[in-house]
Formats: sequence, structure tokens, C-alpha cells
Amino acid sequence: MEKKILVVDDEQDIVDLISYNLGKEGYKVFTASNGTKAVEVATALHPDLVILDIMMPGMDGFDVCRTLRRNASTQSVAIMFLTAKSGEIDQILGLELGADDYIQKPISPRVLIARVKTILRRGTETVRTETIAAPEILQIGALEINRQNYTIRVDKKEIFFPKKEFELLAFLAANTGKVFSRESLLRRIWGESVYVIDRTVDVHISKIREKIAPYSSWIETVKGVGYRFREQLS
Repeated sequence: MEKKILVVDDEQDIVDLISYNLGKEGYKVFTASNGTKAVEVATALHPDLVILDIMMPGMDGFDVCRTLRRNASTQSVAIMFLTAKSGEIDQILGLELGADDYIQKPISPRVLIARVKTILRRGTETVRTETIAAPEILQIGALEINRQNYTIRVDKKEIFFPKKEFELLAFLAANTGKVFSRESLLRRIWGESVYVIDRTVDVHISKIREKIAPYSSWIETVKGVGYRFREQLS
């Protein structure tokens, strides 16, 4: 099936460059020049990937990402941030919001295409792995993880989780008692990629713990190794 990609940037030359190279690879490309239009197009077309500029007037890329991740119809769409910003803090924020990758301008078309292929392939593999890894609804004490609609309830109260936080918690909870290194979690949740840093896992774990309080101790830090979801006493 032909993959649909939405390219969002307020610089027309960037949009034209990316669209041309994606089109040569056989992708069906849609475009938007601002954040508001991007949300409209993504909601209507359900693209497989959104390539999203951060620095745009009005609704910036971070706001677009937040909106897409909160919308049931677009929360599983892959998102790649495209930006001239190079700081680690911005990269971590983008990944924290649920982005799948982060690429800096100026753009190398060959690198861009390689990253796009990795993300789209990763998305297919993730769905297949998740189907095997855990039941659709996982209930552990006061914690309910619903993989059908990407919702999490703590003490029966629904709490919003960006895509990667959800996948990380769901994976750990589905493998109770097993210890996973940061590198292993990066491979399993973010895919076979060198484009995210080890600290990304720590940031996501910290956010998850905040959201599942007072049950944050269920996610244990195994010093010098990684993390595990603690086995619960019946």
C-alpha cells in the first residue's frame, strides 16, 4: 500500500525539496505551510508519517505534535521533527512529546529518505511485536493499560500519555520482573536507530513515574543495568 507523508514547513523551498525526493521514492506526499493546516490535513488523511518543522509562526511544531498525540485518530501517526534548532533540550522535548525522530537542517535528501524508511519500517514492526507481546487490555492492580485505544487509567482515572511513554510503560508492564537495559529499551521502543540518546529513556521513565503516582515504585531502577516493572503480590 502506498505510504502517505505530510510535509509541514513555512519555507516553500524546503517543502518542494522534501516533496520532490519523497515523490521519487514512490510516497504520496501532502503539504501544509502552517500548524493549523497541518492538524486539519493530518486529521482528514491519517498519514503514515508527518515531517514537521518546529519554528513556525502561530502554532509551532511542538503544539502540532501535542495536538496530534491527544487526538484519537492521529495519536499513532509517526512524527519526524525537522528543524534548524540543534540543542539537546529541544531534542529531548520533541521526543518527550511523542516524536519518532529529529533531523536538523540543512537537509541531506539521502539521509532524510533513509530516516523516513527506518521510521515507516519501524512502525510496521512495532505493531507486529505489540500484538504478540501483551493482551489488548492489561490490568495490574490500579493500573489499566488499553492497547486498543492507547489509554491508561490509574485508580480508574484516565491519564494522557504521549505515544512513546505509553509504549514504554506497556512494554515494561507486559514483561513484569524482567530487567531491560536502556539500550535494549531504545531498540525495542524507538527501533534500530542511533538517532536518540540513552538519556531519552530516563526522561520518559521519570515522566511515567509522575503520572502513575502513587505507584511509581512499581518501575524499579536496577543500578548499573536499566529498568524493570516490579512483580506485584497477589
